[in-house]
Amino acid sequence: MSENAHSDAKALDLLNELENILESDPLIDEVGFVHPSQFATLKEVAGCAVSSQDVSDHESTNFWIRDHKLGISTQVLLPLYKAAKHAFMAALREYKTSGNLPGKSGDDTLESEVMTHSKALLMLSCDFGTAWNSRKFIVLKKELMPIFMNELLLSALVLSYAPKSERAWSHSFDLKATTSVTKCMKVVTCLVYISHKAVGYQHNFWKMFNSAMDNRERIRASGKNSRGLNSGDEMRSKMNYRAWNHRCWLVSYMTREQVLHQLEKSRNWASLHVADSSCFHYRRRLMLRIYEDFYHTQADHSSGYNFKIYNIWKEELDWNEALIGRYVGREALWLHRRFLSSYWIRHIATDLHSVSCQFEHESSIDIDVGSFIDHELHLLDSCSTIPDDDFEDFQAQAIHSATYILWLTKQIPKSHRIDLQEKLRARDLKRLLNMACPERSSLWNCLVDLNASKIQPSCERIKS
Repeated sequence: MSENAHSDAKALDLLNELENILESDPLIDEVGFVHPSQFATLKEVAGCAVSSQDVSDHESTNFWIRDHKLGISTQVLLPLYKAAKHAFMAALREYKTSGNLPGKSGDDTLESEVMTHSKALLMLSCDFGTAWNSRKFIVLKKELMPIFMNELLLSALVLSYAPKSERAWSHSFDLKATTSVTKCMKVVTCLVYISHKAVGYQHNFWKMFNSAMDNRERIRASGKNSRGLNSGDEMRSKMNYRAWNHRCWLVSYMTREQVLHQLEKSRNWASLHVADSSCFHYRRRLMLRIYEDFYHTQADHSSGYNFKIYNIWKEELDWNEALIGRYVGREALWLHRRFLSSYWIRHIATDLHSVSCQFEHESSIDIDVGSFIDHELHLLDSCSTIPDDDFEDFQAQAIHSATYILWLTKQIPKSHRIDLQEKLRARDLKRLLNMACPERSSLWNCLVDLNASKIQPSCERIKS
């Protein structure tokens, strides 16, 4: 019995130490769980002198804090979690029985205890729903901006070690449902920061630790391998749908400057993670917001912004084409091009043509749909070459390019379909598709024949 009491007291001391750390440094933005033997490496990275006693007594180190990065020893996770859960549940029961119901004034001390213990608990168990719900109840009852901002930062802290935590994302979504709060630009900036942390670069805490480990390995391998180790894998794709969805929601609340900044900022990520369709979906949402602003400013005859929307779409098309040539056979790139082409033909070129007199001084502008179609056919020719090897990416590239052109025939104005049909007949899309994927020959034959049968009657009506 005495041994259990001693272990409980030790666990309570660990909880108090963790809560004191969290309270003393409210700017902690990342947390990680570290094996006891790795604390000496963290001290070495931080520039602290590491003695032989520190290496041998690593089990006595439970927490590490520096530059707003918190490390928790994996050796104390279980007793720390039990102590945090017990303290939180006890505080919550006392808070409920004290008469803290909606419409009644509560005891600030009990509320503080619930918030303190729940925060420590969420550092150890990100999906503890009761802890999130109790915090949401108190925050919504207070309706104070500082408390709301602290909750957003807590969500970001939890997402630093659990970027796909459903509870953490739901908590931020529930809180930002308050319209008066969401309109604050400071809150929008914080929410963008949260999503960027969840899908962006590898966290600084692990960058720092892995950098030290890489340096050690390079020293050991310097005599065996002249190249050493490659440390170019610091960026890791999370494929985090929740984070990208969170960002898409925020686009409606961004300023024009923020939208343009996010469009430029997400380009590097998309260039290195072409299989992440969620990122391209986010870019499409940003571009739609840009076009919506363009549509509203069109009534004011803002020629400068008209030229800007043309440049944005043209740069995105050129950038997408460069990625298609660099990363062969990536379907996400071709789907993104469908969006770009559709809006270019139906809106950008049409809208700019109606105000083309404003661009007489810009000789670089080409809004002719026929020229755009010729360029896309040239892209088809460059992507339809299938070398004699076993790599399936070239077959996929040929299929994506051919089906893209078939899709494009339904998007262009009817006046251009006669010329396009003749050019497609010369390229023999049916043969190209059957050569790239012969097992789907019946599907390709049906698609090409159906497309030709729909174009021909419209072409005859135009001629007549």
